[in-house]
Amino acid sequence: MNQKNFEVVIIGGSYSGLSAAMSLGRSLRQVLVIDSGLPCNRQTPHSHNFITHDGETPAAISANARLQVGFYKTVQFYKGIAIDGAKTPNGFEIKTESEELFISKKLLFATGVKDLFPEIKGFEECWGISVLHCPYCHGYEVKNKKTAIVANGEMGFEYAKLISNWTKNLELCTNGKSQLNSEQTQILKNHGISILEGEIDSFEHTLGYISNIVFKNGEKIAVKAVYARPPFEQHCPLPQTLGCELNEQGLIKVDFMQKTSVSGIYASGDATTQMRSVALAVSSGSFAGAAINKELIDEKF
Repeated sequence: MNQKNFEVVIIGGSYSGLSAAMSLGRSLRQVLVIDSGLPCNRQTPHSHNFITHDGETPAAISANARLQVGFYKTVQFYKGIAIDGAKTPNGFEIKTESEELFISKKLLFATGVKDLFPEIKGFEECWGISVLHCPYCHGYEVKNKKTAIVANGEMGFEYAKLISNWTKNLELCTNGKSQLNSEQTQILKNHGISILEGEIDSFEHTLGYISNIVFKNGEKIAVKAVYARPPFEQHCPLPQTLGCELNEQGLIKVDFMQKTSVSGIYASGDATTQMRSVALAVSSGSFAGAAINKELIDEKF
């Protein structure tokens, strides 16, 4: 790639980044999309709750999106990892793992988050397949099946209430002493949701499809699905390197225009919201692309 100067560099080429690239390509902007090719949902077999794409594989959606974005000749792609960045008088410099340097007027981080899996054998292998995060994305496919939730305290209580919409065959595994108060405990019991306080050792599974939760005391329960919300961190450290503020949840803080706390830097997709879905990532990326274009126009007047 000979071109080194762009109007916009987008770091992250999954759903949100590609959506922003399409908005900017259709706005005649010179755009570079830097992407590692490793989206967080890469082992998820099917994507749901995204109209016109319901049930497709994440890889198929991304491949088709990239093909369509590639139609706009002012958009270029670079496969690699951005490892460093700096603010300059005229914009930003981004350095990649292979020591290439790209210059842009604006930056968009669509880099997502990295889930931090608990020390439960089999958890990572089942993640996105039968260990699920979002019932709106995957709940219909496991409706009415024997299901467990791995959570505790207020999160466990609210998560159990939510998932009970999809199945009544439900147990809450607190993975240690329950932190629910007596009122919460009684409410769940009144709705037929039992609370298991044993520490979890492993998930027995076949190719990511769970069959049993095994506890450290040797007991096990048969389940077809598990819901969990492990902690996470930003997938890319560069927003913080460049001074972008994070909120109390560890997400990149953005305003209603997807602007970060640093002038000229925008962010979209999972890196900015707890509502992680393909549809919402696409929406925020499209909006961010339009907002960046508007800022570039305003700077000329």
